Amino acid sequence: MTGRPTLVLASGSPRRLALLQQVGIEPDVLRPADVDEKPSKGETPRTLAKRLARTKAEIALRQAERDPETAGAFIVTADTVVAVGRRILPKAEMVDEAANCLRLLSGRNHKVFTSVCVVTPTRAIRQKLVETRVRFKRLGREELESYLASGEWRGKAGGYAIQGLAGSFVIKLIGSYSAVVGLPLHETVSMLQGDGYPVYFNWLSGPV
Repeated sequence: MTGRPTLVLASGSPRRLALLQQVGIEPDVLRPADVDEKPSKGETPRTLAKRLARTKAEIALRQAERDPETAGAFIVTADTVVAVGRRILPKAEMVDEAANCLRLLSGRNHKVFTSVCVVTPTRAIRQKLVETRVRFKRLGREELESYLASGEWRGKAGGYAIQGLAGSFVIKLIGSYSAVVGLPLHETVSMLQGDGYPVYFNWLSGPV
């Protein structure tokens, strides 16, 4: 687009797209970078989030360089991992997975690690990791079953979406709310701005 460099969001997550749009950043290209998200043996949640975000960035960079429209573009990738202690919770696809996650999270603290990478036009990869602590209320049988019936948990790390119905489960949050949703906005905007991306381009044009 005229007036600013090209931006690629290497994610298929509608939540990450919505978060960027929330702060006036409109990606020019959506190009998911799929990776095997299975943890390595003994890998910590923090290390997993960083490794996956970095791997996505490297894949997205190779893809971008093969396309004249995206060669030299800014690229944003991210990965979110939910953990209780060192135990990494899956992205729930089956109802039993979601139920197990929610029973584990019920009435206790857990951590959400979101790593974001920004690839610059010079091919440098900037990376930041954001750790957020979340405490859930104790979930009763009726609310657990109702939440599972909603289907909102499907494909979500830890079996819940904080921006939806499960927001009512949260007693306390210390850290970045947007990181729990899927993209830490402060860190992402700071990295883009620091490397010369015109973050405020759309702000100057009025409502996005």
